[in-house]
Amino acid sequence: MSCFARVLLTLSIGLLPGLATADESNFLQSLQGKWSGKGTIIRRIGTSPIDVTCIFAVTASAPSLSMRGNCRALLVVSRAISADLRVNGQRYNGIYVGPSGGRSGLSGVRQGNTIDLVVHWAKEVNGDRTANMEIQKIGGNSLNLRTIDRDPKTGRSAITSDIALRRI
Repeated sequence: MSCFARVLLTLSIGLLPGLATADESNFLQSLQGKWSGKGTIIRRIGTSPIDVTCIFAVTASAPSLSMRGNCRALLVVSRAISADLRVNGQRYNGIYVGPSGGRSGLSGVRQGNTIDLVVHWAKEVNGDRTANMEIQKIGGNSLNLRTIDRDPKTGRSAITSDIALRRI
């Protein structure tokens, strides 16, 4: 390998982490704004889904994303929900506070327009302490928030929350 090729390879390898962070920052910035929509949640696998209406404010700065929202069910029950994520290279880590108020850990990566996260629940939920969460950007004005857990009886995946949001 020529000296020029080695220098070019060394420079490109050194720049890749910075480029990845720039890509993540651009992606996070594209999520910024106010979002509202509807969906369903299941409090316990095996129970009937509950219809919810939600509104979220999303703010983003270089390596972080903050989602603050409120979901309303049955016209009278309202719960605050939040997620705070930080990006280090291509890894996402953060905290999720769900309807019960417990602080749960989040970790994962982005694949295309979806941030795929593992939720480490603060306490046991549906027979264990882990689930998956997806934050999926669809086009420029839609987001899908989905939580997938494992049914303790069957071992199959079950969608426990599925909320479709539009930019307002």
